[in-house]
Amino acid sequence: MYLSDAKFFQFLAVLLLPAMLTACGGKKDAGAKAGHGGTPSLRAEGYVVAPQVYTSSYMASGTLLPNEQVEIHPEISGRVTAISFKEGTWVRKGQLLVQLYDADIKALVQKLRAQRELQVKILERQEKLLAIGGISRQDYETTETEISSIDADVAYQEAMLRKTRIVAPFDGVVGIRGISVGAVVSPETMVATLQQRHPLKMDFSIPDQYRGNLHPGGTVLFTVDGSIDTFSGKISAVDPGADAATRTVKVRALVPNPEGRLVPGAFAHVIIHFESDPNAILIPSQAVIPTTKDKKVAVVKNGKASINVIRTGERTETMIRVEQGLQPGDTIITTGIMQVKPGMQVQLTKVLFK
Repeated sequence: MYLSDAKFFQFLAVLLLPAMLTACGGKKDAGAKAGHGGTPSLRAEGYVVAPQVYTSSYMASGTLLPNEQVEIHPEISGRVTAISFKEGTWVRKGQLLVQLYDADIKALVQKLRAQRELQVKILERQEKLLAIGGISRQDYETTETEISSIDADVAYQEAMLRKTRIVAPFDGVVGIRGISVGAVVSPETMVATLQQRHPLKMDFSIPDQYRGNLHPGGTVLFTVDGSIDTFSGKISAVDPGADAATRTVKVRALVPNPEGRLVPGAFAHVIIHFESDPNAILIPSQAVIPTTKDKKVAVVKNGKASINVIRTGERTETMIRVEQGLQPGDTIITTGIMQVKPGMQVQLTKVLFK
């Protein structure tokens, strides 16, 4: 007897239906077995919550800067007659760096002093004549005014003379020079740069929420590329306002650099340690159940699971700090957390302590 295709498939479905129902029922029983009265159970690993010492920290990116830095420019125009510094060397405050041509100014000062000496002698004679009525007081006062005018001219030319000497404004390292002997320079000409490298400044930014943890005088640690050492600095200032775009606060620290091991412009990996909490609660990060509204953990008590809502804080590479929702001594589930349901029987196969 032959069956049409439609009747054949109907006949095959009737034969296979009982087997399919049996298989589905078996899987359902396998996922829910091992509980009392049909209650689902779970084999999982646990972690016992205990207080421990925790020092929170924050990693930031910083930049090393000279404590002081200037571009050295002449104050007046002139011809360079001498260069008295070597590029890349340390110079003292007030040390002569560049000398401009000054013979004409010196000659003018000498001329003015000679004129003043003559006017002083004239004034002495006029003083005697004024006492006997030989000259008017106006003539005497005119000579006095002439002497004062010459004094002003001498002071001005002496100031111009000082400007022919370009000196270091502070102790520091002078950079590569941009002039040569014989060159005619002007106030727009850059002679060189001067940097004060001991101490250095280090600028970095932190989120505004940590502002209260930083105060002038506090210590920050940092590392730089190319060195395995950890350096330290003292906070000198915290910007009073936060950046409106990034919500961060700029912080500046002073870094000792007596040996010159650190250079301005280097990138710094800043490590900021905040206050220590001797009773902090830390749990493994994988134990946290994230939801759209809050964070939860599965707690085991008397062999049954319950779900606690927690409030978390800082994180480390493997742990997360719990600020609310757990107590010391609680046992939480660290594996299979997505299968946990309230009231489920839990068998702990392994329990970890801090």
